[in-house]
Amino acid sequence: MERFVENSMYAARWLLAPIYFGLSLALLALTLKFFQEILHILPHVFEKTEADLILVLLSLIDMSLVGGLLVMVMISGYENFVSQLDIDEDKEKLSWLGKMDSGSLKMKVAASIVAISSIHLLRIFMDAQNIDNSKIMWYVVLHMTFVISAFAMGYLDKMTKHDH
Repeated sequence: MERFVENSMYAARWLLAPIYFGLSLALLALTLKFFQEILHILPHVFEKTEADLILVLLSLIDMSLVGGLLVMVMISGYENFVSQLDIDEDKEKLSWLGKMDSGSLKMKVAASIVAISSIHLLRIFMDAQNIDNSKIMWYVVLHMTFVISAFAMGYLDKMTKHDH
């Protein structure tokens, strides 16, 4: 009975595979949205003010950071929790492939969230004249929460690795 339970739990990791595949579909959706924004802005680029164009560009940068985060979570998560990727030696291989454990993945995700939050906060500041000051304060508080959380996670990770 114990053997059956252990084998079942180990095999259950494959239930994550469709979730990681779903992230690839989310990446496809993000890519389509990215190019929809590009096609939407190009015909009107000369009508936009510099500030408006920068806001759109920051939004595109936001999307690219989220896309990178999706790739990182999708591939590293699959490798860490489901199965190693079997990539032919003659094919291009990402430098971090097979080197990112769940702890370093967690740190990369936290750093990515801080970067995405920073870009979002910059967009808010660029449009500050149209946003209530109390909302801006809450955006800053939320961003600082992400920064402090990422710092704390990094510090704890460093402390646990230092002990070993």
